[in-house]
Amino acid sequence: MTTPFATAASATRPARIGEHLRAWRQRRRLSQLDLAGDAEISTRHLSFVETGRAAPSRDMVLRLAERLEVPLRERNVLLVAAGFAPAFPQRALDDPALRAARQAIDLVLKAHEPNPALAIDRHWNLVSANRMVMPLLEGIAPRLLGQPLNVLRLSFHPEALASRTVNLGDWCAHLLERLHRQCEATADPELIRLHQELKAYPVPARRGPVAADTVAVPFIMRLGDDVLSFISTTMMFGTPLDITLSEIAVETFFPADASTADRLRAMAAALDG
Repeated sequence: MTTPFATAASATRPARIGEHLRAWRQRRRLSQLDLAGDAEISTRHLSFVETGRAAPSRDMVLRLAERLEVPLRERNVLLVAAGFAPAFPQRALDDPALRAARQAIDLVLKAHEPNPALAIDRHWNLVSANRMVMPLLEGIAPRLLGQPLNVLRLSFHPEALASRTVNLGDWCAHLLERLHRQCEATADPELIRLHQELKAYPVPARRGPVAADTVAVPFIMRLGDDVLSFISTTMMFGTPLDITLSEIAVETFFPADASTADRLRAMAAALDG
């Protein structure tokens, strides 16, 4: 079945700024009236911009992109399509300009011990992890842990985490829903390909509707003779102006029961020697 975001991504990318803006507006399911009201411009002027009868200013492009929640990477595309220079830089994480941000990520990962935490990029590739993550991957074939290590592929692969995930159907359904929302929000072709790939893995169906009193989908895994249960949270930088930084997410896992907390403390003590 063809999904709306797959259709959008597979089509030829629009060349004109008006076509870009219309595509993003439709992706956000907004009418011209809705967007014009949010951006405090007339519907007539927005219509003229979308059809190419009027050229938007740089400030208007950025204002419309903000209202449409366009990712920073794609805001640069909008600016270039409108004839302006890109506004948002993209640096490697080891760039000196991002040193403070990288230190902040490392600090969060370290401070979260003895609980596992990791940082991923926009395609779910592992950027960094604290020392509590690798013990959970013990016994997984090295060929599945090569770089780049994609966290979602690792979760779905039957020879990796899928083989030790107790609630595999529920957990993978949760991950697919998250990825689906990302695909709709960003129209990123690589994410869309990843979504289609993961759907082909032999994962059992979700057991049933989520119970009304459920507050979060847990990640439950076997580790040797133990069963560990986690709930997870996602953190992102609040006001990034760099593309790379805007696309980094920190995934933190908390023990969902006392026995998991005890096991994690014991693991940390063993690592301390």
